[in-house]
Amino acid sequence: MAQDPRFDCGHLCLDFLATTHPEEQLDSPDALRTWITAARLVPEGTPLAPITPHWLVDFRELRGHIGQLVHADPDRARDPRTPAAHPLDLALARVNDLACAPTPAPRAVRTDNGTLTRTLDRTPDRAALLALIARDAVELLTDPVACAGLRRCAGDNCPIVYVDTSRGRRRRWCSSEICGNRERVARHRRRAALARA
Repeated sequence: MAQDPRFDCGHLCLDFLATTHPEEQLDSPDALRTWITAARLVPEGTPLAPITPHWLVDFRELRGHIGQLVHADPDRARDPRTPAAHPLDLALARVNDLACAPTPAPRAVRTDNGTLTRTLDRTPDRAALLALIARDAVELLTDPVACAGLRRCAGDNCPIVYVDTSRGRRRRWCSSEICGNRERVARHRRRAALARA
């Protein structure tokens, strides 16, 4: 059964990283089209160029580069002894390259009933859609406050990274309803087992 895309990580690029968990969600052109629309990269009803399996390769490549950058140890990345051709530099160069592609301009147009709706001045191509995600990654990586709030979910085997904006920066889970609930259930079972013993 297909999992609904999640958008609770605090940045579009982190939501994009979440498409690998609990299993690969971008496994078909239709799944990618669904994610692009759900992520609001395009207004509802925007026709997308035919998405081919080649698109999947490019989107997964970008996701891998973003993952490298987000999961990197910041102290090691800044270490002057790190080789010049550090893998993070290669990932960063690729994200920066992808961020440069031109994107369609948003437009406000009147519907038949007179209300305004958002549309684009042209159909976005693969490069434009990749650029939107890459630009969000650049925004995240260059925002010291957001970077300081990056956390990995404390849930068992959960790789989700999110921006912790909670009061006191005490958020522990990617989702209180998913990983947090699992942890509470597991804690209850442990207490019940101890009480029985």
